[in-house]
Amino acid sequence: MSDVPDLGPPPRRIPVDAAQVRRLVADQFPHLARLGIEPVANGGWDNWTFHLGPELLVRLPSAAEYALAVEKEHRWLPVLAARLPLPVPGPVARGEPGAGYPYPWSIYRWLDGETAQPDRIAEPVRFALDLAGFLAALRDVDAAGGPQPGVHNWFRGGTLRTYDKKVEQALVALGGHVDAELVREIWARAVGARWDGVDRWFHGDIAPGNLLLTHGRLAAVIDFGTCGVGDPACDLAIAWTLLTAEGREAFRERLAVDDATWARGRGWALWKTLSTYSRTFDDPEDAEESAEAQRILGEILAG
Repeated sequence: MSDVPDLGPPPRRIPVDAAQVRRLVADQFPHLARLGIEPVANGGWDNWTFHLGPELLVRLPSAAEYALAVEKEHRWLPVLAARLPLPVPGPVARGEPGAGYPYPWSIYRWLDGETAQPDRIAEPVRFALDLAGFLAALRDVDAAGGPQPGVHNWFRGGTLRTYDKKVEQALVALGGHVDAELVREIWARAVGARWDGVDRWFHGDIAPGNLLLTHGRLAAVIDFGTCGVGDPACDLAIAWTLLTAEGREAFRERLAVDDATWARGRGWALWKTLSTYSRTFDDPEDAEESAEAQRILGEILAG
């Protein structure tokens, strides 16, 4: 038997609209029923997200697999928040299935800020150091009893071999659009890089959309749905997907990342970017996303 987890089929997402959210809130939290409900622009994929008045938000998992994170977030976010140097989402209430919606859901405090796009970051090296400081603090939180890699976080914190098939599928789809030999070389190095086996906390999806800026500075980190304990190398993917070359160097130095962990982090960036590029490269409607994936892939392949 293989010890590599099976990712299974893609989640089957369900739609949710503001009227349904309004019914859920009114039925289960009537004291909040008068607050306005509006969809959050670019609210994410794993959850449908809605403003609930000016200070709260509602997050509703879009599929059964994503709903597995609800209990975890309510259990662990308050613990993590007390140890972290930047604000993270604070759960206010947990909702139950109802109004035709089948999963548990959450109300959180709203955190202000804009997502961390490169042209919005005031000082790229300062940003990289602030992010590294946040991740260092997260890793220092006691991992005892924390959530191990599993379906709840798509096996973040576990072996990169989970994504072997995705890498090969992407290479087949892309044909001659990438240097397949170099990709396989980097991937083999990442998969073969040893982890010391010490569980540490990780976020699991350190990406521009989950990093909030205020006046160009890192101000908050959101969406801990893929968090857990295990190998924290998955959090290093941001070094290639967002940071500048100088920022990447400062980030690595601040976190004191060894060669093996850096290679695994590069692998996490590689499989996800390859998958995105293979899905978008020949579709004119996805030209912008494809160009960004191609740019990131260039950063990864260059080292």
